[in-house]
Amino acid sequence: MEWKKEFIDFLFKKKVLKFGKFILKSGRISPYFFNSGLLSTGKDTVKIGMFYARAIMDLNIKFDMLFGPAYKGIPIVVSTSIALKNQYNLDIPYSFNRKEEKKYGEGGQLIGGDIKNKKIIILDDVITSGISINHSVKIIEKENSKISSIFVLLDRKEKKETNLYKINHSNNQKNYKINSIITINDLFFYLSKKEKLRKYANKLVEYHKKYGSF
Repeated sequence: MEWKKEFIDFLFKKKVLKFGKFILKSGRISPYFFNSGLLSTGKDTVKIGMFYARAIMDLNIKFDMLFGPAYKGIPIVVSTSIALKNQYNLDIPYSFNRKEEKKYGEGGQLIGGDIKNKKIIILDDVITSGISINHSVKIIEKENSKISSIFVLLDRKEKKETNLYKINHSNNQKNYKINSIITINDLFFYLSKKEKLRKYANKLVEYHKKYGSF
């Protein structure tokens, strides 16, 4: 879709996507690297919120709240909530967790709206170990709420390392499907259409043959 191309253009412009040789946390040598931490200006934050909002609305997901895992999920849920209001006139509350529970003042682990008995979308940038997402799942289910979807910016579609198609929550054996703004397949297609970038597409294909989940 055109807006996915726009999103990848945006990532290249901000140098979030880089090509070369990068050692990942898993020890794998990847031909590309995705660093969402570079999206740190007001304009960037607004754009990211718009892309998330568009992706959510395109999938026609039923939800009434957003949740962002600390820390990178926090600006994402704020900007997405604003975008949903500005672009779709949906006034959606959000919540996010603290890394450590607050022991004074109002106390507690959560900031934002009440998450009890809600249909919630979890938003994060990418998934590495899945620890923060699983922690969020545990928090949400404890409040008798339903997880409508989990969204990330990029799905690398790699086997064993992260399993980005679903989160297997060990406490209840439920599987939660991961949605993304773009996948590695979208990136393949984009690169293959650009003559100067086609060589990177070939490297991604080789890498995916070795580590791709399908």
